[in-house]
Amino acid sequence: MIKILSLILLLAAPAGATTLADVAASLKATTSLSANFTQTGADGKVLTGSMVLARPGRIRFQYDKARLLIVGNGKSLTFVDYSVNQVSQWPVKSTPLGILLASDPDLSGVAHIAATTDTSVEVEARDPKHPEFGSLRIAFTRTAAAPGGLALAGWTAFDAQGGRSTVQLTGARYNADLSRVDFGFRDPRRPVTR
Repeated sequence: MIKILSLILLLAAPAGATTLADVAASLKATTSLSANFTQTGADGKVLTGSMVLARPGRIRFQYDKARLLIVGNGKSLTFVDYSVNQVSQWPVKSTPLGILLASDPDLSGVAHIAATTDTSVEVEARDPKHPEFGSLRIAFTRTAAAPGGLALAGWTAFDAQGGRSTVQLTGARYNADLSRVDFGFRDPRRPVTR
């Protein structure tokens, strides 16, 4: 009876079901990524631009029209608002993007597969020790051209106050040479000396 029950459970399991280990392997295999993005903020405002990611810890969101910049240099994630000369910084690993930027992504204990179809996978991640960091729902599209067969399609970040920001990626290019990309920023709080 136990053998028959085990066989039934084995046959009922979806063939090739995506696991967190598969997602982590795909992220780890993505050493770099460049793409265009569309960001929809909690207020409904839509911004576009280009994103460059170089793991571990480096990312740059260059906005097309907004005088904003988000850049991670491997240690800190910096948000720069040039329209008001404001700079905010956090340790990369203390942000929801820390999962995407880790050198060896460990999703166990902080993530679970939230949804899966024949064409997509969604992972929800949250640090149970730090709910103030919010949560991240990461979307992947199944494609053989992406590392590990999973193309990063975007994510939705939820902050602790219930705010929601969604980023959708298009035109992704994987594992290209990004050695010339600047992961720094001009600090608007410092006067330019001549």
